[in-house]
Amino acid sequence: MYISETHIRVRYGETDQMGYVYYGNYAMYYEVARVESLRQLGLTYKELEAMGVMMPVLENKSKYISPAYYDDLLKIVTTIRMKPSVRISFEFEIFNEQKKLIHTGETLLAFVNISDGRPCRPPEVFQKVLAPYF
Repeated sequence: MYISETHIRVRYGETDQMGYVYYGNYAMYYEVARVESLRQLGLTYKELEAMGVMMPVLENKSKYISPAYYDDLLKIVTTIRMKPSVRISFEFEIFNEQKKLIHTGETLLAFVNISDGRPCRPPEVFQKVLAPYF
């Protein structure tokens, strides 16, 4: 199991008229956390694309527990519980500055060969950096 942490400060433009983080922005927070979790492994999404692999999102789930507000510093804990194959699942827990769990989510992505658009296994280097966690 691989776990990483990413911090995001809520910007004013990410809030709605009620002062809460607009619900659609959580998908963006997931993307930031996914990209940063790979970076923390020593592999960037840009490098994966250069290897001919993209990772489109197949599913996106969210559970809203409590709101986040403008200027909150959010901690996003990203977990990969299962060794990826053609698909990879990322789980997210978002905590506010009081360490209160305010949101959970999950995204399911596929590894796709850029040249032919077909599902593929993750590149060898990707499997290698995750191997110690599984």
